[in-house]
Amino acid sequence: MAKFKFLETEIKDVYIIEPTVFGDHRGFFMETYNYKEFNDAGLSMQFVQDNQSKSKKGVLRGLHFQTQDQQGKLVRVIKGEVFDVAVDLRKGSETYGKWQGVHLSEENKKMFYIPEGFAHGFVVLSDEAEFVYKCTNLYNPRYEGGIAWNDPDINIQWPIEGIDEILLSEKDKKAKTLKHCKIEL
Repeated sequence: MAKFKFLETEIKDVYIIEPTVFGDHRGFFMETYNYKEFNDAGLSMQFVQDNQSKSKKGVLRGLHFQTQDQQGKLVRVIKGEVFDVAVDLRKGSETYGKWQGVHLSEENKKMFYIPEGFAHGFVVLSDEAEFVYKCTNLYNPRYEGGIAWNDPDINIQWPIEGIDEILLSEKDKKAKTLKHCKIEL
């Protein structure tokens, strides 16, 4: 029995992954990663770093990328809900500058795989959220970059109605549009 459903998105190599959840009156159990099943689905990445963040409602982290030591990310939410986004920055890609988004929550238990060559970000929709992710490369601040979360050319449809204020880091407040960055990974 397959433990995961790998759903292709409109952007090649970006997947929404639905785990099989086994639950009863005691709670639930699920696998969050299985090398063989991911490999059989064509996702043969190797993870080298795990991260976790906790944020309050309205926090928007992103859109982040690394120009070298690029990171693929397998992301999920263990508490609360976020809207998660990947933006294609791959050189020569037919979907360059296009985005894919998905709601991730502790209830739906979905995961999102964002390969190398993408900018990544999310906004917290619940009172708070805990976000965990596996990375295919180590974080290297020397090569980090960012694109403005509200870039009008990318036009991400963030579901932010009901959020009084978008909370950004100082770094994210200074991010430029993709047109002004001219990024191709």
